Amino acid sequence: MAGVVEAECVKCPVCGGDFEPASINAHLDECLLDHQAESGGDRGGESEPPAKKVRVNGESGGAGVKPERPAAAAAAASGGGTAGVSGGTGGVSGGTCTSTSTGGGPGVFSLFQNKPKVTEKLEKSSSSTSSYSSSSSSSSSFISSSFSNTTATAPNPGMKWESLLNIDKPLAEKLRPSSLEEYFGQNKVVGEQTLMRSLLQSQEIPSLIFWGPPGCGKTTLAHIIASSSKKKGSTRFVTLSATSASTSDVREFIKQAQNELRLCKRKTILFIDEIHRFNKSQQDTFLPHVECGTITLIGATTENPSFQVNSALLSRCRVLVLEKLSVEAMGSILLRAVDSLGLGVLPDDASERKRLMSAEQRCSVSQVWIEQKALDTIAHLCDGDARAGLNGLQLAVQACVAKARSTNTPPPRHILVQEEHIKEGLQRSHILYDKAGEEHYNCISALHKSMRGSDENASLYWLGRMLEGGEDPLYVARRLVRFASEDVGLADPAALPQAVSAFQACHFIGMPECEVILAQCAVYLSRAPKSIEIYTAYNNVKACLRNHKGPLPSVPLHLRNAPTKLMKELGYAKGYKYNPKFNGPVDQEYLPEELRGTNFFTWKR
Repeated sequence: MAGVVEAECVKCPVCGGDFEPASINAHLDECLLDHQAESGGDRGGESEPPAKKVRVNGESGGAGVKPERPAAAAAAASGGGTAGVSGGTGGVSGGTCTSTSTGGGPGVFSLFQNKPKVTEKLEKSSSSTSSYSSSSSSSSSFISSSFSNTTATAPNPGMKWESLLNIDKPLAEKLRPSSLEEYFGQNKVVGEQTLMRSLLQSQEIPSLIFWGPPGCGKTTLAHIIASSSKKKGSTRFVTLSATSASTSDVREFIKQAQNELRLCKRKTILFIDEIHRFNKSQQDTFLPHVECGTITLIGATTENPSFQVNSALLSRCRVLVLEKLSVEAMGSILLRAVDSLGLGVLPDDASERKRLMSAEQRCSVSQVWIEQKALDTIAHLCDGDARAGLNGLQLAVQACVAKARSTNTPPPRHILVQEEHIKEGLQRSHILYDKAGEEHYNCISALHKSMRGSDENASLYWLGRMLEGGEDPLYVARRLVRFASEDVGLADPAALPQAVSAFQACHFIGMPECEVILAQCAVYLSRAPKSIEIYTAYNNVKACLRNHKGPLPSVPLHLRNAPTKLMKELGYAKGYKYNPKFNGPVDQEYLPEELRGTNFFTWKR
């Protein structure tokens, strides 16, 4: 029996627009056809399911479709019969979903029936999806243009090019994975046999701190946890950014979490992005609530948690260290991007390239292509940063498409994104360096230890990493001055004047001219003989002073000056032997009586 028509509108699950119940099915046919043509069947980075779903039940020998809203049922009934799916199920064939209606009315599932088909030759050439692999050139054929369960089809040339120019969000955000199966590059943390993966799958999530460089997948992993939590329905997920949230915002969300736990028995996971931006007092706000289990805290940071997160909060969380993405992981990520954009990949092999291009001409279907070596270049230049790699790919593709559209009428047979386009977009290697963060201390430590080990090549490399990353050259010069005394010392007394001269030269001329001065000094110090005699002896003196029990010994009277008569009468300077008056060594004590005979160069603590 048809349901009563509701007064409210029905929301389209594809475009999100509101429509009259009687017109929703006809709109769905056109809307989904346009959506498939623009995005190649890809839902992109959407992690949410459609706003409204349909339920299928078995009635009168067929699979009747019963919409959630009575209005949709009434609209289907108004066509003269009950909307049904052919064969009792929604058939998917060649990427086309067909349906029939027993009464002649519009079928609820008739979404793809008007989708244009490509020629038989193109179907044969695109029937197998390619995989991104630098070891096999034959794998770079037509790439599937959809992440759905439909078969890949070649895009409509005009619509595809238009969609490439009008991507509404960065590609890195559009392709953010929604499941662990699509999450690449962190197998040590969430691989198949890891404890953390088991906890995530069982929804037994402890409080976590994700620590890793930009673009390694910290926020993405949190979104995967959120997606899984929403599907289970047993956990509430709240996201805050420490760059914009205040302490009052945190307290408000904690109060909501307390109400959820008390009234609905539902736990709350609170994700704080850039948690190191919160100061110590703001981080203290979480302590009692994490301790008692009111919230499960997940924080993401690019800074070392040992320095940037309260030790009390750190003891209540488990730190997961995410590494920079490998070239292989970047290859898998770029494959998804190529798949999403509907690009064809041209292999390095010339004969295979010729075959693919001739197949394109026979099929009379234009395509946007990218060279395999261009993808390899992105994977190497992005320095393990997936965000930089994906956005660099998007920039290069959009630039090539825009140039082709503006300079050619009609549009050309094909558009090719080459390696030089990628290099022009990225300009240079994406160097990870933070002048005030973890990499700053890591690199200066590596430079110091390389010079100490007399490895001049490693010294130049770490010096280059710092200067090319934007480090202050005067900071490096000051460290070289310190090294000249600490590690070279008396083994080469000229090292200290060399380092001081380098510092003064850098101060005079600045970057980039002073880089060769620092390089010269670093190599000199690397090659110089090493001695820590002075460094060790002075450390022994400091230890002696700090570990002395009781008052420190007084200066012996004969070492004191006696500028006044009273001081002379008290014995100041009495018995002092003026060394220049003697021809040979003078037998005289200079240490306090308690320390006589001490040798700080051989002293044992």
